[in-house]
Amino acid sequence: MDDRPRYMISIAAELVGMHPQTLRIYEQKGLVRPKRTPGNTRLYSERDLERLREIQHLTADLGLNLAGVERVLRLEDELQRMRAHLDRMEREMRAAISQVHKTYKRELVVYRPAQPPERRSH
Repeated sequence: MDDRPRYMISIAAELVGMHPQTLRIYEQKGLVRPKRTPGNTRLYSERDLERLREIQHLTADLGLNLAGVERVLRLEDELQRMRAHLDRMEREMRAAISQVHKTYKRELVVYRPAQPPERRSH
C-alpha cells in the first residue's frame, strides 16, 4: 500500500465520502495520522484513505462507536506487527538452517549386515 502523502484534507474527505471535520476528529482521536507539510497542512496517503474507509465500514456497517473502532484498529495494527515479526523470524530461521546444512558434511556409511557364520557339515 502506498504510504506517500499526497492528498489535502478536502480531497481526501471527498475521496472517502466524509466531511473534512470528520477527518480532523479521527486524527484528534489518533485513528488516522496524516503527514504534515512544513506549513502544517495535512496530507493523506493511500494507506490513510484505506484506513478511513475501514473506519467508515466499522462505524456505518458494523455499528461500532469510536472507542470500539480504536480498539479494533489497535488490535489489527498489533496483529500486523506480530505477523511481520513472525515472518522475519521465519526468514532468519530458514537462513540459519541453510547455513547449518552448508557447514556440516554428510558422511555416508554403507551398511553391510554381518554374515552369519558358515555352518560346517560333519
